[in-house]
Amino acid sequence: MFFGLDHNDLQIYWWVIQSLLGGLLVFMFFVQGGQGLIDRLSSNEEEKSLLITCLGRKWELGFTTLVLFGGAAFAAFPLFYSTSFGGAYWVWLAILFCFIIQAVSYEYRKKEGNFLGTKTYEVFLKINGILGVFLIGVAVSTFFAGSAFRLDSQNFVVWEGEWRGLEQLKNPFNYLLGFALVFLSRILADSYFINAIDVDSIRHKARKDIVINTIFFLPFFVGFLAWICLKDGFGVGENGVVELIPYLYLQTFLYNPLILVLLLLGVCGVLLGIYQSIKGVRGIFALGVGVVLAVMAVFLNVGLGESAFYPSSSDLQSSLTIANASSSYYTLSVMGYVSLVIPFVLAYIVYVWRTMDSKKLTSKDLQGHSY
Repeated sequence: MFFGLDHNDLQIYWWVIQSLLGGLLVFMFFVQGGQGLIDRLSSNEEEKSLLITCLGRKWELGFTTLVLFGGAAFAAFPLFYSTSFGGAYWVWLAILFCFIIQAVSYEYRKKEGNFLGTKTYEVFLKINGILGVFLIGVAVSTFFAGSAFRLDSQNFVVWEGEWRGLEQLKNPFNYLLGFALVFLSRILADSYFINAIDVDSIRHKARKDIVINTIFFLPFFVGFLAWICLKDGFGVGENGVVELIPYLYLQTFLYNPLILVLLLLGVCGVLLGIYQSIKGVRGIFALGVGVVLAVMAVFLNVGLGESAFYPSSSDLQSSLTIANASSSYYTLSVMGYVSLVIPFVLAYIVYVWRTMDSKKLTSKDLQGHSY
């Protein structure tokens, strides 16, 4: 059907796409990171409005990427979608709430007759910028930590406990990725502001802020990598039986050089982008590529290795792999042809991005539409 690929090849193909969308989503978190820095980087209301307007021109791209990520999961891996979104719904509702108030804030912050007041919507933006990103990091950590669910004979999910995903907050190791993403999003935001805004005071503060956030980001990120590499992984044997295997995710990196190279290139890209941004160069591009590659490597490790990508800590045999959670061969084939438009969509996004950022923002740009 789709270029002669069999069902297993299509499952791998779609997990790679899912991993790419995950990387792009994390890169787009620079919007969320910037929302948490509007007070830190501004000296007055005019500079604050300039920062929010700068982010307001991009926030829809991040929201769209989040929808694409969820849509791809629903179409390609429906059992994962129904198990995670249908079982751990409290954590996903909390994440959805954070993104809803973001959309509302950009729409109504400067609107006449705003009865909640400008400050209220700025608080909403900060909630989205910090809590929303943190919760997504915790949710992704469950790919390695496992979740408290089991599937019955009809593949209906039974969630253990009443917290519906929020119980993952009891696991301190899940905080590593959550906090790493929060500080990474701020590094991305600082780098983006340096590239997009022509106000010396803001750019100076952003360069100093990158150093601070990097100091916090690195321990959490290195701690996360150390945790997944040293912990027992949810391995899947040739007979499909799931069992705990020591150092499984470390072995996946070592036995799959391509995934390890992607991770190393991603880390080098992030470090290069941080260095360039501190020096005042356009570091956002190296940062962006590095983030996408590093996140892809993490997703590929848990999905393409001999492991379950959505493991159950309550019933190992209920764990989900790309094989037992994917759509049918026909569905994946048809979707494969649809996926061929993705490069054109990405090219359009790049074109729009470059057009919008061809001229750095200044205070004069607030005379038109501002958020």
